[in-house]
Amino acid sequence: MALVFLGLGTNLGEKEQLLNDTIIQISLQLGEVLRQSSFFESKPWGFISDNDFLNAVILVNTSLSPIKLLESIQTIEKQMGRMSKSKFGYADRLIDVDILFYDSRIINLPELKIPHPLITVRDFVLVPLCEIAPDFVHPAIGLKISEISLNN
Repeated sequence: MALVFLGLGTNLGEKEQLLNDTIIQISLQLGEVLRQSSFFESKPWGFISDNDFLNAVILVNTSLSPIKLLESIQTIEKQMGRMSKSKFGYADRLIDVDILFYDSRIINLPELKIPHPLITVRDFVLVPLCEIAPDFVHPAIGLKISEISLNN
C-alpha cells in the first residue's frame, strides 16, 4: 500500500459537485480517501480565463503502482467528462487530477514526474496540502510542506 497525495481542480460546470463526485470515484477506484482538504478558490494559473478554479488535495491509501495510478486517474477524468489534455498549454477544464506525491518516492519518467514538479509554485496546491499534511516532507527538497508554504 502507498500513501498518495492528489491535487484536484475544476473551473467549469458545477465545481463543488464535480470535486465531490471525483473524490467518490477516487475512493471507489483507487483506494480509501484518508484525508480531504477544504475546497480552495483560485485564479487560473498559466492561462487567462474568466472562470476561477475550485481546488482540493486528498490523501489516498492505494495498492496501485504509480503508472497504474496514473492510468486509473486518467480513466476517472474521462468518466467525469474531461476531454484529452491540451497540447498547447493550459485551458479551462471540467476536472484535473494530479499526482503530487507517491509515498516519498521520486519518479522521473517521460509520462510521470513525482513529486509533481510545480508543487512549490502553486498556492492552489500548497494551501490545501498544508491544511492536511503540514509536516509531510517533500522528498526532493527536504522541507516540510508548511516550510515551503511559508517561503512562498
